[in-house]
Amino acid sequence: MRWAQGFIAVDWGTTNRRAYSIDREMRCVDEFEDGLGILSVPAGGFHDAVAEIRARLGDRPLLLGGMIGSNRGWIEAPYVSCPAGLDDLVAGLVWPEPDVAIVPGVADDAGERADVMRGEEVQLIGAIAARTIPADCIVCHPGTHNKWVAVGGGRIAAFRTVMTGELFNLLKEHSILADLLGPDAEPGEPFAAGVRRGLEGDGIQAELFSVRARVLLGKARREDAAAYTSGLLIGGDVRIGLSSGTDGQVIVMGRPELTELYAAALGIAGQQAVEIDGERCFLDGAIKIAERIQ
Repeated sequence: MRWAQGFIAVDWGTTNRRAYSIDREMRCVDEFEDGLGILSVPAGGFHDAVAEIRARLGDRPLLLGGMIGSNRGWIEAPYVSCPAGLDDLVAGLVWPEPDVAIVPGVADDAGERADVMRGEEVQLIGAIAARTIPADCIVCHPGTHNKWVAVGGGRIAAFRTVMTGELFNLLKEHSILADLLGPDAEPGEPFAAGVRRGLEGDGIQAELFSVRARVLLGKARREDAAAYTSGLLIGGDVRIGLSSGTDGQVIVMGRPELTELYAAALGIAGQQAVEIDGERCFLDGAIKIAERIQ
């Protein structure tokens, strides 16, 4: 019964965490976000980290999603295999303490496939349960590791991960392009030009080097390099995501600054896209899971 009186939902990633206080009416009444991801918690320090969340949001049960359940987090929550739905996630909850539950990740491990997600599954199941997305659709979930997800029968049926966000960050911080990739990418002609080139799928590794060469030779403006590079990588990502075909619109789920870029790229590829807020979907998923806890 204690969960029915309200709980705290935490989306706990590698470098950041977002915590939400949910009241007995299943409404979010308070929240905070900080940079204390799992890598910021010292060995043996998760009990204290949870106590600190409760000190800020109240003495309530906690539902933890994301990398907190990885082998680098508090306690590993084993993956649930596709197809995975709400009941599968609830059955796979791991309890490191009374009134603290960790949501399992999802694995696409049929045959020779080997792919995993942690955190996105809460958003996906929330969107399905709240009927924000159809029971059968394709979802693009931008992030550090972008996911292309096939939803079938109201369950996560299959998915593929593309490391676009991480690759861009590595290029921005550690590559010969680092001094060109400072500005945030925004939709516009430089971004669109990169997307079109990426959709062609012809040697993106070589195209990445040409980003600098084009600036050096006066064929492109320095201030356009970040948008072009982002478009190049996202265009290649979209090409992968659409390679298996889709009959309808693509749902783009996540943070608005990322969904905007992917929706723009999908439009350039001739594909209709619908953007939805990943935060709202996470809350819907956490609430649906909490409602099933006895």
